[in-house]
Amino acid sequence: MKLNKTYWGIMALLGIVHLNSLLKNLPIQIPIFITCFLITGLIYFLYKKIPIKVSVLGYIWTSGLFFIQALLILIYVMVKPSWIYLIPFFIFIGIESLRVFWATEKTSFTTKLKVFEEQNNQFNETFRLVRSERHDFLKHVSAIHYLLEDGKPIEAKSYLDKLVDGYEETNLSIKGERGVVAGVLHKLYRQAKASGIEVVYDFDLPLSTLPLSDQHVVALIGNLLTNSIDASSEWQRNHKEQACITLQFYKRSGLYLLICKNNSLPIPPNILDELFQTYGKTTKTGDHEGLGTKIIHDIVKDHQGFLDFVYKDQEFTVKIKLPAIQ
Repeated sequence: MKLNKTYWGIMALLGIVHLNSLLKNLPIQIPIFITCFLITGLIYFLYKKIPIKVSVLGYIWTSGLFFIQALLILIYVMVKPSWIYLIPFFIFIGIESLRVFWATEKTSFTTKLKVFEEQNNQFNETFRLVRSERHDFLKHVSAIHYLLEDGKPIEAKSYLDKLVDGYEETNLSIKGERGVVAGVLHKLYRQAKASGIEVVYDFDLPLSTLPLSDQHVVALIGNLLTNSIDASSEWQRNHKEQACITLQFYKRSGLYLLICKNNSLPIPPNILDELFQTYGKTTKTGDHEGLGTKIIHDIVKDHQGFLDFVYKDQEFTVKIKLPAIQ
């Protein structure tokens, strides 16, 4: 995060030098503060709209591109003001466009690779758990049978209740779902439970029926639940009570409705107003970039959906509507 701010600061400085030099060719003199104001405003706008992670290019390439851009300034020193200044100005813009494109593509590739590896791990873990439960099923039946034959119905019932709870946890996540979707649902269910949070999956039909690719379903559900877990964990620490997350999914009148509710501490109005609109807005404490909410918004928008959210009585609710036909 600090590296990105440093990058945008250097870009602002270089931009001011290039634009100020180019404006010297005009018949009237433009005050330097106007140039600074224009470049600073443009850089701030780009900083909010373009989530560039400069670090993905590495120190050598980043420094090399900055060095080339800095060398262009020598032209302004060696050549008297003329419209030839357009050449270094456009080269500067071209190099920067290349940097943004390169960083964006590399970040996208790295993210997709990370998501693929995570999905694969989740799928393998879910598959391993199902195999394990199936492998131990007859052993559990034998144990219950023994307790009943031994005249211990109360112990048998207690044993069966615990067994059903364990199976229900797995069944909630995998029934009717495709592998990667089941994997992310199961992983986040267990993650929430490990944090002491109550989780309720209330599905009329599998999430896999959404008219989205597996990658988009996983990104949508993953970010919704991850944000809910983070907010609920903070709420629990503050209130010393058990938080609850509810994820509902059903279909009504040609629309898929996805509703996620969770306990949350109060959210400042300035963050709430732009929560799903821009990068950098987050309700979390610590070093977070606020990417999750924007990713949710973009997926819903790309599929002609509608997203609404409300915070009331320490509960945050996100409601997503997606047309059944894309």
